Order: sequence, then C-alpha cells, then structure tokens
Amino acid sequence: MKTGIINKIIAFSNVDGPGNRTAVFFQGCNLHCLFCHNPETIHRCVGCGLCVEKCPQWALKRNEAAGSRPVEAGKTAGMAGGRPDETAPVPPILWTPSLCVDCDTCIKTCPHLASPKVQYMTAEALRDKIRRTAPYINGVSFSGGECTQQRDFLMEVIPLIRELGLGVLLDSNGTYDFEQDPELLRIIDGVMLDIKAADPAFCRTLTGAGPELPFRNLDFLQRAGKLEEVRTVLFPHHPEQNEATVRAAASRLRPDVRYKLLRYRPFGVRQEGLDFLGGEITPEAEGEHLAALARSLGAENSVTV
Repeated sequence: MKTGIINKIIAFSNVDGPGNRTAVFFQGCNLHCLFCHNPETIHRCVGCGLCVEKCPQWALKRNEAAGSRPVEAGKTAGMAGGRPDETAPVPPILWTPSLCVDCDTCIKTCPHLASPKVQYMTAEALRDKIRRTAPYINGVSFSGGECTQQRDFLMEVIPLIRELGLGVLLDSNGTYDFEQDPELLRIIDGVMLDIKAADPAFCRTLTGAGPELPFRNLDFLQRAGKLEEVRTVLFPHHPEQNEATVRAAASRLRPDVRYKLLRYRPFGVRQEGLDFLGGEITPEAEGEHLAALARSLGAENSVTV
C-alpha cells in the first residue's frame, strides 16, 4: 500500500479542469520554475525544524519517530493515512491542523521550498475524503507539485475514484513520458499539459529542464485522445519568447483542443523569480494578441486568462 503525500485538497474548484472539480495537489516537483505560484510544493520537508521554532500557534513539532527509519535521499518521510505500514517512512515534522491559523509563517520561514503542512494518506483515505463531495463535482484533478512524481500512488487511488463515478485528469508539467506508461494512460480521462517555453535555453533558465519531452507529450497525447488542454504562461518583457512558444504549440494543436494562455502574475512567486521576471502582470493586450495568433495557426480554441 502506497502513501500519498498531499499538499492540499480543494474540494470545489472551477479552474483546475472543466466543470466543478476536486483538485488534489501533491507535494514534490522535479522542476524549479521561477514563476511558480506555490513554490512550497517543490521539495519535501527535510525536518530542519526552523518552522517549528517560528510557528506562532505551536501547530508544528518535531517527530521523534522520524529518526527511527531511514529516508531515501530526496524523499520525504510519510505515514500511511492512518494504517500502520512498516515500509512507509514517517513525517519529520508533525502538523496539527486544529491549531493552525494558516498564517503561512512556516512556508515563509522554510529555506527548502517545502511545507510541513502536508497530509500522508492511503488511497482509501483520500477516496473516502472525496466521497463526501462526490455528488456535487464533475471529477477529480491531480496536480502539484508534479503529480506523476507519485505515479504508484496514482495507480492505487485512481481506480477508487472511478468507483465513485468520477472522471480523473492529471495536471502535468510534461516531463513524464506518458508514451511509456500505457497503464496510467488507460485509467485517466486526459492530461492538462504545460508547455513552458519553446526555446531550449530559455526553458532551462525558467524551469531547470528543456522543452523536448513536453512537446513530445503534446504530440503523443493528442494522437492518443488524452490531451485535455495545453497551458502556456506569458511573461512580461519577453514578447519574442512568448510568441515563439505560442507559435510552436499552436501550430501542433487540433482546433478542438483548448489552449489556455495565462498572463504571468507575480503573486506567490519567490524572490528569485521576481528578480528574473519582474513584479508586473503581463498586459492583457499582449495576451489577446497571442491568442489571436494561436487561433490563426489552427488552435481555434485559444483563450487568454
């Protein structure tokens, strides 16, 4: 039985896929996007304890049991959602939600782009939580972080979600090779795919990885009928890069696939990103111009947000 490490669950969302959906945000990402709005989901807690010292509500404390089991490098300790599991690690920091006032002092304090406010859940525990609102939603979207970083947990929880009569979408940064995982592809409805940038050097500066695999995924998922939508962030002061990315993506898309152009907003972006991209919102006129360009290239279902 796998353990899902969950950053947060939004019971009702109308921005994480079509209709009214439950959005589940996983902790952990393999990219380090400078424009990330929730950078506290990038890494997993290493148990340094700085957040414990700063928490004004005493909602955090060190977990003495965390030192009793080895933790794989780069992984977070976790618990199996209320069921004993000797193979699962344990959380280095214990969080008491009833004491927490969501002041985010812990997140602002953490030097590791992580959060101690996570839940460690079995597939059954997550299914049971979603079951409460299942009659009122159209489906579930798994996001992050990067949800495919916890692929084995997805394989356990998605069939349980489907038993509730709900569809499932994955929100992915495109760095997972979906073509090599027909098992996962078979049990999902589709993927909401990020295309960060087309220029390799610019993409690596922005994210730490190149654009090659996301574009391959775009082509493959579209052929497989599993491409729900494509999203690209438009950056202020980088009109040439914006246009190059929109041209590269839009020219590949079928008219029916939604292409969402997201105007960069600085809210929640860490200082490193603000230093590179600035603190301004991408002008609406630039977004509308690029959406029109995308439509002229065949991506007729293009909108700017």
